[in-house]
Amino acid sequence: QVQLAESGGGSVEPGDSLNLSCTASGRTFNFLYMGWFRQTPGNEREFVAGQLERGYSGDYSDSVKGRFTISRDEPAKAAFLQMHNLKAEDTAVYYCFAADVYPITSDRSVPYWGQGTQVTVSS
Repeated sequence: QVQLAESGGGSVEPGDSLNLSCTASGRTFNFLYMGWFRQTPGNEREFVAGQLERGYSGDYSDSVKGRFTISRDEPAKAAFLQMHNLKAEDTAVYYCFAADVYPITSDRSVPYWGQGTQVTVSS
């Protein structure tokens, strides 16, 4: 059974940094595409960042481009999201995802999700 275990998140002030991690288990080979969506109350999940396996540079939403960096450790079946210069509007629950399809245009295309981790940016 595939599971995605997330870690990281927390409460920070504007301008601070946070790192999220996501580790997949339950199968022997890597997922084609891993990344994160985020969700605020009353809204749908929105795509944040994703990365193909084998060193592709990554995809980012316009709202985080230049501030967030995604990377993968393929032997460990893990993905990492470095978040810099955080803003209040980055406050959300962040959900790791994994899929064997690309691109991901909607959360409805995602078969596997992490449990979610809260990121709160507030002064």
